[in-house]
Amino acid sequence: MKPVLANATEFSPAKVNLYLAITGAREDGFHELLSLVAPLDFGDDVSIKWNDTTSPDRLTCNHPEVPTNEENLVLRAAKSFREVVQIDGQLDFTINKRIPPGAGLGGGSSNAAAALLALNRMFNDALDKPTLLKIAAKLGSDCPLFLENQPVVMSGRGEIVEPVSEKVKQVISGQSLVLIRPDFGVSTIWAYKQMRAAGSHYIDPAEAQAQLDSWLSKPDWTTLPLVNNLQTVAFQKHLALPTMLDILHERFGLRCMMSGSGSSCFALPSNSDDIEAIRDCVTQGFGGNCLFEYVKAK
Repeated sequence: MKPVLANATEFSPAKVNLYLAITGAREDGFHELLSLVAPLDFGDDVSIKWNDTTSPDRLTCNHPEVPTNEENLVLRAAKSFREVVQIDGQLDFTINKRIPPGAGLGGGSSNAAAALLALNRMFNDALDKPTLLKIAAKLGSDCPLFLENQPVVMSGRGEIVEPVSEKVKQVISGQSLVLIRPDFGVSTIWAYKQMRAAGSHYIDPAEAQAQLDSWLSKPDWTTLPLVNNLQTVAFQKHLALPTMLDILHERFGLRCMMSGSGSSCFALPSNSDDIEAIRDCVTQGFGGNCLFEYVKAK
């Protein structure tokens, strides 16, 4: 099959876990979780160019820490897409990366989902949404949520994705967040290994479900329960993270939390008046190479 479009570009958003309860370890090596996730208007761009050759697919990226071989989920997404759609020709992928690797913002998973969406558009919507979701779930636990492009509730190991109600979407979409990330990452694999080894940081599944359901039934941005038990293990090793969040709370009254496995954190400002003062505080503490973005939830 040849494409109907010779090239395509897809926005690849970062995400934040507004609520994240890790509820237990699974026999397959993954963990059970319950999470309320929102994509952001901050992220990468994934571009694809089709060439009428038989050369292998290629990937380039402007970030030196991002692998461009088959470790990268974008090339794995292309391989999975090819297993279903018989594509003629070579695919050249380019990632214009703004989301730092190892940030807990879902950058790699988002890139893979963006690649799937762009490929499907190039090849005349060859795959329906259930098939795309199935491919995404095999690529990684976070991948399916990025196919929705709206706030979702994730469960299972992350492969079960349910869009939120219109009422909840109206509360979350358009809300402003301060996104910060120091000049170091936290390994997701390491964080989950620490959870499994400790065995004491899990949240009871029924308790987590009841807490999230209660908020979803009466959504209010100011009462959002900021829960992330992965930050318990991350904060024990990376003391700079809780120290900075405590400072932001004390100086500016901000509600703050780590997103995903970290090291990115977010704060919920009530208005934009203090943004530059918050920026100065963060860069003084984390240095000039830290990420600081004033973003909105989608």
